[in-house]
Amino acid sequence: MEIGQELGEFQAVDPVVDRMRALRSAWHPTDGVAVFNRVYLTVTEEIGHAIEAGGFADRRAAATLDVRFAERYLAAVDSLATGRPAPACWRPLFHSRRHPGVRPLQFALAGINAHIGHDLALAVVDACRILECAPADLEDEFDRVGDILVLLEERIREELMPGPDLLEIADPLTHLLGCWSLDRARDGAWLAARSLWQLRGLPELAEEFTERLDRSVGLVGRMLLTPLTRP
Repeated sequence: MEIGQELGEFQAVDPVVDRMRALRSAWHPTDGVAVFNRVYLTVTEEIGHAIEAGGFADRRAAATLDVRFAERYLAAVDSLATGRPAPACWRPLFHSRRHPGVRPLQFALAGINAHIGHDLALAVVDACRILECAPADLEDEFDRVGDILVLLEERIREELMPGPDLLEIADPLTHLLGCWSLDRARDGAWLAARSLWQLRGLPELAEEFTERLDRSVGLVGRMLLTPLTRP
């Protein structure tokens, strides 16, 4: 692989970071999508730094996966501006983004659920088509991205979760947090990506699989966004 080609692909990370920074400036900090956007911007910046520092064996593959992943989220956001229907996995967050009874941590986790549960699988397939490889060839990059996401999820919970004196066993948020796992979502995304790759020669089945994945992730999103306080 040519070094220039590798670095050129890495440069493509910058535009998606710039888009998310622009959204951060445009949205009110309490907006539910803005809460997720801040979280995801941190993730994308962290992955970009890791690529630049040599944290990935194949920088071009890592950058391609990272950019295609981010573009899925940005396309969902763009659908709002153009009046097109957003993917089902994103609709709960978009519809509840200003609900006063939903806590910031719920907004962040609902966005992560949509992006990992649905978008990541499709991004892996997108990247495989661009790089002309199979999902197995991107497994190291997928796992490395997942490791960064796990660390950042821990940071998100620390920053957005109420203190131990406020979050008690009886608090409904405690039960919601116990119903969702980033590790399980990541494992599901990898299985979905491999399944979609096997179905690439059967477009009707692939489309049905994608639609069902989208709807099922959306159902989890609605659960995560259950209002926990009265307006």
